[in-house]
Amino acid sequence: MTDTRQRPLRVLAAMSGGVDSAVAAARAAEAGHDVTGVHLALSANPQSFRTGARGCCTVEDSRDARRAADVIGIPFYVWDLAERFREDVVEDFVAEYEAGRTPNPCLRCNEKIKFAALLDKALALGFDAVCTGHYATVVVREDGRRELHRASDEAKDQSYVLGVLDARQLAHALFPLGDTLTTKDEIRAEAERRGLAVAKKPDSHDICFIADGDTQGFLAKRLGRAEGDIVDESGARLGTHDGAYGFTIGQRKGLRIGHPAPDGKPRYVLDISPVDNTVTVGPAEALEVSALTAVRPRWCGTAPSGPGTYTAQLRAHGGETEVSAELVGGELRVAFTEPVRGVAPGQAIVLYDGTRVVGSATIAATTRRPGTVTA
Repeated sequence: MTDTRQRPLRVLAAMSGGVDSAVAAARAAEAGHDVTGVHLALSANPQSFRTGARGCCTVEDSRDARRAADVIGIPFYVWDLAERFREDVVEDFVAEYEAGRTPNPCLRCNEKIKFAALLDKALALGFDAVCTGHYATVVVREDGRRELHRASDEAKDQSYVLGVLDARQLAHALFPLGDTLTTKDEIRAEAERRGLAVAKKPDSHDICFIADGDTQGFLAKRLGRAEGDIVDESGARLGTHDGAYGFTIGQRKGLRIGHPAPDGKPRYVLDISPVDNTVTVGPAEALEVSALTAVRPRWCGTAPSGPGTYTAQLRAHGGETEVSAELVGGELRVAFTEPVRGVAPGQAIVLYDGTRVVGSATIAATTRRPGTVTA
């Protein structure tokens, strides 16, 4: 069974100002929990992040969250976590790109902000759980063990970005939207029935702290221009770039190569070397990864012992692929049953056993062709 059917809890509902978190808070209150809403102020200057309904972290969003809390009939507060967000999410994002890796700031925010800084503060104030509008399910077994599973509607599943939660954090997590088979239109209709003004508010997209969605421009302002070479697999110079940080493994567009490949086929980013500021490009088949090594594993329960067979997800909106994985000396060693393309260091790999989230780790190096390792 899920957490929403357990004894009444003191619940802190993280309310972003969007429809999902508002409905989640309303459902938690309706289930009999003692709910308090909180909006996280994540920017020292909220107007410097997204404006309007394109993202979160704006003054408008805090007002929308407050209005929703008023309608639900729950207390509401705004908590300033801007400095923590800047250090743990924004600066980490910039540093990862500078190092030639491709981070996922949503995972880092869930790990460091919503289920670390927020949860720690909530527990210190006597709350039992933190509630969010993520589409995922917490299952409580007969022996009391809690497991994180995919949402009942896998088309909306967000368990990938929650794969960083450890057993302690999972024990205090509540996801009221995860166990219902409802379309997003039905969630909006429910919000409208409840009188929530956010019912028609558009979903947020992209990265919340990049105001115009221009990741490369955002990084250029932080890291400055750093011209370097674009080369092929033989090392032949094909063009130049303004900063290796502006590329990611598997990228095809924006390479600024003046002439086609000898075979006339598209070229993709194969490697990013921050040491010599070089971007290597090549054919699509050179992107095929057969194995990888991942670091900083986090387990949604007890760490697995010995090798095992799982399915893995490599992107928030990606499909699953079969793998064998084993924890060796604190590193996760993963081999793919069938090669996959476009795997970038810095991304998260999340392991599943059926619908259950086993855990996650950060990709450190990949093996493409025999003897070819990238990091």
